[in-house]
Amino acid sequence: MEPSNHELLLPLVQEENICLPLPINVVSKYWNIDLPIIEAKEIAKQYPTNAGSILIEGIELAERNGLFCKILHSSISELKKIIDSGIPPIVILPGIPEITQHASVISGYDEKENTFLHYIQKGTQEGEQQEGAIPQEIFDKGWSEEGRLLIILAPQDIMSSLDLTKNSDQESNRLCFISEKFNIQKDTSKAAEYLKKAIGINNNNLTALNLLGGLLNSQNSTDCIKYYQKSIELNNRYYLSYNGLGNFYLKSNQFDKAELCYTKAIEINSKRSAKIFKNRAYIREKQKKNLQARDDLKNYLKLTPKAEDRGVIEQVIREL
Repeated sequence: MEPSNHELLLPLVQEENICLPLPINVVSKYWNIDLPIIEAKEIAKQYPTNAGSILIEGIELAERNGLFCKILHSSISELKKIIDSGIPPIVILPGIPEITQHASVISGYDEKENTFLHYIQKGTQEGEQQEGAIPQEIFDKGWSEEGRLLIILAPQDIMSSLDLTKNSDQESNRLCFISEKFNIQKDTSKAAEYLKKAIGINNNNLTALNLLGGLLNSQNSTDCIKYYQKSIELNNRYYLSYNGLGNFYLKSNQFDKAELCYTKAIEINSKRSAKIFKNRAYIREKQKKNLQARDDLKNYLKLTPKAEDRGVIEQVIREL
């Protein structure tokens, strides 16, 4: 590690699978552990229609091959301490439009430039590796939208030597990841069971509260409101809870409340979702706020220039 900029040298990795996500594979290879892609592909058969990564499957695969895992809500200072311990952490960050989240390996930080470095790999024939530098302020704003969620994978001796300030919610956080696996498998009762266990262990686990809110929202249950609201009380930058609450109010024709929630989410991150602008445009059209609705639809098209409904949206914009 270079002491000047606290940077870890990560291996070049090309292979990935929905059950062996790239960040898990990169960190495992950093510890000189080659995870079996054949096993990952076999596990992936349980998820024939899923396009996104299933992190818990990758984590469990790494654990079966000798690594230990901790999942926690962290902080900038703790993130730097983990890097300085020689461990490349995985952070959960907001996704680009219409991708809820993505996991990214942090390879270091630069005190002089006040930036974090994260692992990027271009899809070239040579498999070129790059590191992207993110200003700390921008990084933390995005990370805060996910409650500063962090995954550590390391050998047992290194893990046990790491002094972490927040160990109490690790089991609770892990149950959230397991719940998401069952949710993808359409086993919503099992998913809810794990989320309730997570909240039972830590009733201030904002990730569990938001996920349970989302599960109840999909069932059109008004109980989702209290879980969304509590997660927002714990983190007033929790984009997903504002968006989820807005969706619930939209479905139940509570347009004023939906507009407020969508507006707050957009204030937090105006580039995270295109659909939220279309939803708010629908509400504003109902409220006779035609100019504002038109602006929202323009923003929707700006974020999704190849939208399948582009022609319809352009016609609506002309008519508003």
